[in-house]
Amino acid sequence: MTRRWEALTQDLKYALRGLRTRPAFTVAIMLTLALGIGANGAMFSVVDRLLFRPPAMLRDPARTHLVYLGETYRGKEYNAGSVQYGRYVDLTKWTRAFERTAEFSARHIAIGVGTDAREMQVATISASFFGFFDAPPVLGRYFTTAEDTVPVGAPVAVLGFGLWQTRYGGRADALGQTIQIGATLYTIIGVAPRGFVGLWANEPPAAYVPITAYGAEMARSIHLPGEEWWTTYHWRWASMMVERKATVSIPVADADLSQAFIKSIQVEQAQDPRGQTPLDLMKPHAFAASILSERGPNESSEAKVATWLGGVALVVLLIACANVANLLLARALQRKREVAVRLALGISRWRLVSQLLTESLLLAGLGGLAGLGVAQFGGAALRGALLPKTAQAAVITDPRTLFLVGVATLIAGFLTGLAPVFQLRRADLTADLKAGAREGAIHRSRTRVVLLVLQGALSVVLLVGAGLFVRSLSHVRNLPLGFDPDSVAVVNLQMRGVKLDSAGSVALRRRLLDAARGLPGVSHVARQLTMPFWSSWSQDIHVAGIDSTERLGQFYLDAVTPDYFATMGTRLLRGRGITEQDVAAAPRSMVVSQAMAQVLWPGRDALGQCVRIGGDTVPCTYVVGVAGNVKSQDLSDDPGYFYYLSADQFAPDMGGLFVRTEGGAERAREMLRRSLQPLMPGPSYVTVTPLSEVFDNQTRSWRLGATMFTVFGILALTLAAIGLYSVIAYNVAQRTHEMGVRVALGAEVRDLVRLVLREGLLLAAVGVALGAGVALVVSRWVKPLLFDESPRDPLVFGAVAAALIAVALVASLLPARRASRVDPMKALRTE
Repeated sequence: MTRRWEALTQDLKYALRGLRTRPAFTVAIMLTLALGIGANGAMFSVVDRLLFRPPAMLRDPARTHLVYLGETYRGKEYNAGSVQYGRYVDLTKWTRAFERTAEFSARHIAIGVGTDAREMQVATISASFFGFFDAPPVLGRYFTTAEDTVPVGAPVAVLGFGLWQTRYGGRADALGQTIQIGATLYTIIGVAPRGFVGLWANEPPAAYVPITAYGAEMARSIHLPGEEWWTTYHWRWASMMVERKATVSIPVADADLSQAFIKSIQVEQAQDPRGQTPLDLMKPHAFAASILSERGPNESSEAKVATWLGGVALVVLLIACANVANLLLARALQRKREVAVRLALGISRWRLVSQLLTESLLLAGLGGLAGLGVAQFGGAALRGALLPKTAQAAVITDPRTLFLVGVATLIAGFLTGLAPVFQLRRADLTADLKAGAREGAIHRSRTRVVLLVLQGALSVVLLVGAGLFVRSLSHVRNLPLGFDPDSVAVVNLQMRGVKLDSAGSVALRRRLLDAARGLPGVSHVARQLTMPFWSSWSQDIHVAGIDSTERLGQFYLDAVTPDYFATMGTRLLRGRGITEQDVAAAPRSMVVSQAMAQVLWPGRDALGQCVRIGGDTVPCTYVVGVAGNVKSQDLSDDPGYFYYLSADQFAPDMGGLFVRTEGGAERAREMLRRSLQPLMPGPSYVTVTPLSEVFDNQTRSWRLGATMFTVFGILALTLAAIGLYSVIAYNVAQRTHEMGVRVALGAEVRDLVRLVLREGLLLAAVGVALGAGVALVVSRWVKPLLFDESPRDPLVFGAVAAALIAVALVASLLPARRASRVDPMKALRTE
């Protein structure tokens, strides 16, 4: 053991001496590996949080699951992660496979009063929720089952650690105080410990309240007709989690859940048999899935892109390893005579292998340490894009990420050390002792060429991915929305239980509208009932000559005031918009989108047509205008069936405002909130959201893919260019004698330049061909992540091929220039 330790110590000293003598070589390798290892550390810190890391303080992650309810509708299976409270009670009562169950949801609810009211994440949970975690309260207690009972629950709250620190200074006298959450005044009974975030690591809750208290408040606000909120099967708004018994397998738990689900549906259908789908067509089933919702079955587009980016980061590491292996192999080839001398002096090949691997592992270790810095800053940027509301955790203090970086460092060390080790195995003692420049020119390493082609091919794959996402993002940005979101702010009213009669609600909205019109920088203001990509409203519509408009598609509406089309930037194509004359007592008027006009009255003029909204016997609403099509539900598959009603005629006491500002909605956000908040009665408040922020949420996955694939692609291309330059430059140096002979025999300078450039371009062409083939194979898996873009777009493939060829040309020019300056007399004397 002592001898082995001495040998290792000697190898380390030998490696350090060698690296100190070539600082530029050492720094180049360290930085190359730092980029590859750091990229993987940064991506892992995000992918781990999304797809692998169990919730903090969870007692038994392996046996804890989310429950999904599956049904078949019109031949397509849907898996819902939300359940009704009544269904949750049924599944809890009729299953035997679980130690415990809980229901939960999270909502952005106002905390505080007046201008200090802020919407924060609030967890509404059953009392059993805390039992899933090993997280005793740092102060006070958690609420009990007795405080979480229907119909109204108890108004008690547990503060999150962060809110306790920021609003109460971490003082013990917070217990017993009251806090306004939504429309209810809650008494603080406890504080969750530091680091406890429940199931919401991406946005830790500010407070936890009984789900029954929240359910009762919500039921009052939406006025459930003729039903008790805790027994109805028509209101899905929460999720269910379970913990399996230790002796129960997942298939057994799924079967137990499915039987209870079917029994619950039978009870529901017996209560209200009207319009129910037969069980054999519905095919109901339930199953227990991962406690991490992003692992499916309803995986978000951001999680899918993050998974791909994790694979991309591995590709970058492979490229970095190939680059470093090329540099180490070049050094090994230059040291052939030295190695031969050492072998002749009696050192064993295994000892030389040990020294080579020690050197590569030492270099990888240095690269890994530098990579931690890359991972820290890169991870922060990635979490800001993918997990914008997550508490920023330092990579250097996260054991899981540190472990990943350590594994990546070891893998990089062994991978980069393999090439010189294999070169050593092929060492010919006699030939290498006599080796000179001529033999060096002859024995150029094929391994270096293979590594270089591999770098080029992998770079092509990443650049193709970048090109496809950039094109997708371009398609999204050029997509005609039918409105201009950039300068529009959305003002929504949050009443928090304040009761106003219809006249009071109308008067409040009129005051807000007039006040907003008078604010500096505001050009147009209009009422709204719905918001694109956020909320929608639909009614049954009846048109003469059409037996059912429902079979044509879904028609959505908004209730607006006269300045709406100027506020939103939506074009009026024919007729007029909603005007001041469209008051409650006037004939009902509507503006329809061009797509709606074409599908309801093909080949006819829509103006003047009668539409009955809400029933086939109600009075006509007449079409007075046709507007441009808008996207309101989905960017890719939205037919644009939309219509506009007069707010005074349809919903005079509902909705909020759209405000067009001249300096940008984000800049005017706080000014609008502070100006309008004093007009709100009691604890009610307004929220102001830039419409562009809502739209950006729809495009985030494409923006993320375009940005990160491009960054990784450019990084890979840079590494490939460095690798190509090093190989060509090394080959030129090895062929100095050969080139001198060529010049002596009459070769011209352009012949030598052409020879070097041809070698570089040939290597690049092989890499392009191989990479393009790989990209074509994997393209079918990338297609679902793209927007209106073919994964085999010839423009993207052509641009990537041209880029790599151009980079190869540039990387070959310097060695070509060096070759053109070869002095034949000096070259002929080279040995």
